[in-house]
Amino acid sequence: MNDDIRDRLAEAERSFEGSPGTIEEGLDVDDAELVQLRRACRLLEVGSNLLDRGYYTVVIESAFVAIERTIQFRLIYDGAMSPSEVISSHRRLYQRGAEIGLYDDAFGDDLAELWNRNRTETYYRLGIATKEQAETMSGLAGGIHRHLVDVTRVSHECPCRG
Repeated sequence: MNDDIRDRLAEAERSFEGSPGTIEEGLDVDDAELVQLRRACRLLEVGSNLLDRGYYTVVIESAFVAIERTIQFRLIYDGAMSPSEVISSHRRLYQRGAEIGLYDDAFGDDLAELWNRNRTETYYRLGIATKEQAETMSGLAGGIHRHLVDVTRVSHECPCRG
């Protein structure tokens, strides 16, 4: 790499090490579960905006991540996960959701298979994302989000409900 890129890498590293500067509005909440909830809301909103612009791969990616942030919100909210815990396996996250009764095992398995077969294919360009895929993934993510948030006592904290 040339020196300019090395300098940019070092600058990026420092940006994550320093004290907080300008913090993203809407995510400055104290509760870890609300951070996950609002991240999911943002992903749904961005996905919706990008769907209209034809960025289907990114819409599919944001839909999967929004589903996972929403499940993580519920795991923390329901006390089934520590805010500091990291579940790096997508399949394991979907299984944890089933274990605490957010949905049944078959649905969790189907989510994991959907991610495994389709997200990987579109993200790594083994297949080309379509408008129809992006629309259905966006609808699925929004539906799961609403379902899992509406039954909580903090549903009023969800910006998408407004």
